[in-house]
Amino acid sequence: MTANTTRIRAALLCAALLALAPRGAIANPASGSVKTVLITANDSLRFNVTRIEAQPGQKIHVQLHNAGTMPKDVMGHNWVLLRTGQDPSAYAAAAATAKNEGYEPKTLGGEVLAAIPLLGPGETGGITFEAPSVPGTYPFLCSSPAHYAAGMRGTLVVK
Repeated sequence: MTANTTRIRAALLCAALLALAPRGAIANPASGSVKTVLITANDSLRFNVTRIEAQPGQKIHVQLHNAGTMPKDVMGHNWVLLRTGQDPSAYAAAAATAKNEGYEPKTLGGEVLAAIPLLGPGETGGITFEAPSVPGTYPFLCSSPAHYAAGMRGTLVVK
């Protein structure tokens, strides 16, 4: 038996098993799947994604890529998701003085739902978390100094 014949038989067997499988026995990609959100930041102080929609409790993987070329200490970017009702401008102001903490002040850690640490040029980071169970609007931002004020912000909308 040739390798090609073996591959053809394997493919036919898989097709037959799928055809005979009862509905519901085949995994639904939406159930239990992780929603992936790819965000790019660059030297122009913008996220390319400013709105993320999710269902309560849905698993989300946010991947942030710093496509900029400027050095990390000048133009590093992070991604911080805050609890609903938190003031992102107040968080950003406090973060500006927290350089040794990656611009994520530990004193405000209770306001943060998820975060990707500071990334330099060409770096990528990510985090997987569950969307809050309570519908609402949850702000996210880059907390490097002046980045929020320049427009690096968005919202996670849970509905």
